[in-house]
Amino acid sequence: MFAVVVAFVIPEVFSMDMNETKTLSLSVGISIILIGLYLAALFFKLVTHRGVYQHDKKGAEHHEEEPEWGKGKALAILLIATLAVAYVSENLVHSLEAVAETFGWTELFIGVIIVAIVGNAAEHASAIIMAFKNKMDIAVEIAVGSTLQIAMFVAPLLVLISLLYPNPMPLVFSLPELVAMVSAVLLTIVISNDGESNWFEGLTMLAAYVIIGIGFFLL
Repeated sequence: MFAVVVAFVIPEVFSMDMNETKTLSLSVGISIILIGLYLAALFFKLVTHRGVYQHDKKGAEHHEEEPEWGKGKALAILLIATLAVAYVSENLVHSLEAVAETFGWTELFIGVIIVAIVGNAAEHASAIIMAFKNKMDIAVEIAVGSTLQIAMFVAPLLVLISLLYPNPMPLVFSLPELVAMVSAVLLTIVISNDGESNWFEGLTMLAAYVIIGIGFFLL
């Protein structure tokens, strides 16, 4: 996560002394590197070093869960869910202006807070369910994995796709956005570094999120 933050900070810092063409070239280069690093991370975790992060506790009981669905049904449900999410997301994007005018919210606040919550609703629900089942490793993996997927794959891919349009999108964020990202990553690393959690650490992270949300709301 910290490497991703560094990759996001570099374009903002270097773009101060670059023109738009060079900034876009830098963004494209960083995007390609991030996508390659993301694919390498998947290969590392799923192939060459599969299970390397799974540390079994002594005396812990393991319960194998039998899958309720077969591969065919699971893929069909996944396809239907993907199409439904794409349809809802398209309607959500077109309704942003109306929502902003109705509630007086800025597009930045809607994009950073509202869309992020709604867009990751499935991951949030899964993480909460796993936490209730006392499977904190999976809950944290869902939260962190979803974040890395957006930062290392989706965002860089959007930069590359934007090259097909008249106004390409550089990988440059504003100072408040960078500060929010750096703060969130540092807090996550500090809290999860010891491999343990408690309700006060969770409350601390929620408090930090609310503080960041208030900042973007008033920005």
